[in-house]
Amino acid sequence: MSGHLALVGGGEFAEGCSFDAGLLEASGASEVLVLPTGAAYEHPQRLVDQAVTWFEGLGVKARGLDVLGRPDALSEANAAVVASSPFTYLVGGSPMHVRSVLKDTPVWDALRSAWQGGAVLAGSSAGAMVMCDPMVDPRGGAFTLGLGLLEGLAVIPAHNAWSEDAAHRTRKMSPARLVLAGIDESTALIRSPEGAWRVEGAGQVVVFLGGDPADLSALPA
Repeated sequence: MSGHLALVGGGEFAEGCSFDAGLLEASGASEVLVLPTGAAYEHPQRLVDQAVTWFEGLGVKARGLDVLGRPDALSEANAAVVASSPFTYLVGGSPMHVRSVLKDTPVWDALRSAWQGGAVLAGSSAGAMVMCDPMVDPRGGAFTLGLGLLEGLAVIPAHNAWSEDAAHRTRKMSPARLVLAGIDESTALIRSPEGAWRVEGAGQVVVFLGGDPADLSALPA
């Protein structure tokens, strides 16, 4: 059975992210593995340091794994670290970079297999976007290929900060059967191992099916 999966709207490792305590408990982890792939060109260590401080406050350690470019994702040694992690966090930045780095690599295969085997997996902002297929292209709000861990679902992170025009444009471009979830910052849309979805954290999640308002029951199990 797969583990818990958390799609976080950004603003990770900060006040309001109350869901991390429950994810930790579910994972049984004494250490959280942080992949700063999306922030490769935006001071990735800064996010790792933020995670270390945040999880220290929750009583566990965190450490980064520098999967920043494609050679890192092709490393069997890095894949082995990911495979053995009970709780892995894929953080924000550029979803296009995350996709280009991880697609068809041992590290992505290890991440997916670990989650399918019961590990907890969290993706924030870009990390949440790429897990879905299709994926919202932040350059214009249209849809592009994601990594496909979740099919038929796309997410808009930091939905509370999106302009109504941008969100409306993305909704209008949604295929008929696509579920689109707008997730606020410091908020998580969490899938349980049984396939049930819930919302936790500081903000809200709005759901659309084919561009029309829906609710959590529309999300794929």
